[in-house]
Amino acid sequence: MTRHYLMCRPTYFDVTYAINAWMDTSVPVDTDLAIAQWQALHDAYIELGHQVDVLEPVPGLPDMVFSANGAFSVGGTVYGAKFAHHERAAEARAHETWYREHGWTYVPAVATNEGEGDFTYVRGKELVLAGRGFRTTPEAHEEAAKVLDRQVLSLQLVDERFYHLDVALFVLDEENVCYFPGAFAPESAHALRRTFPDAVIATEADALAFGLNAVSDGTTVIIATEADALARRLDSAGYVIRPMALAELVKAGGNVKCCTAELRA
Repeated sequence: MTRHYLMCRPTYFDVTYAINAWMDTSVPVDTDLAIAQWQALHDAYIELGHQVDVLEPVPGLPDMVFSANGAFSVGGTVYGAKFAHHERAAEARAHETWYREHGWTYVPAVATNEGEGDFTYVRGKELVLAGRGFRTTPEAHEEAAKVLDRQVLSLQLVDERFYHLDVALFVLDEENVCYFPGAFAPESAHALRRTFPDAVIATEADALAFGLNAVSDGTTVIIATEADALARRLDSAGYVIRPMALAELVKAGGNVKCCTAELRA
């Protein structure tokens, strides 16, 4: 299926604050390299036949490259983000402006949430999967269910290294997912096992290599180069694997999916 994505060039990318376990302000950042790695991801989507729109970056917002965090869309309706940390708060306004200007039905958030960082959608099940515990509140899950008129499966994250759902789980196709059970509270891991009995189960090593911060169009999986073990298992499961090197962006705790908001009309 052809997908529609929103990305944001890392023109101002840097690590000037630390709001997750991966960020270290003492580690130098090569912005030019980050831009080159981002461009390779952008071009890969185009080569695969997907549509990519680009959000204009804003000076002083170094994490805007992680466009997935700015909103969550299903069926033409956009549920806006309300960031947990003040350093990123202004990103929500930039996303709102873009969505409104491009004709989307945009609903601002009251509850704290970080867009597709903690929300994803399984089309075949018409099911929203939603993470909570670090950046998104349970109230946001209830709000999203009403705004998007979809069933929401609320999942508790318990490991600060996997602070967003999108570093612990990704949707493989219309019916299935890939996830690391150790990132979730026992009851949430059980709910995932029950809902997705044929899921691809990732290891802690896969998750630490950002292998779950991947994007699949149902056929091709774009995945961090470092997650080679998970890539081999997905290849054996019949998916086409496209490794992507985004190590510079990992310095801020993001990889393929963080850079990719899916626009679901």
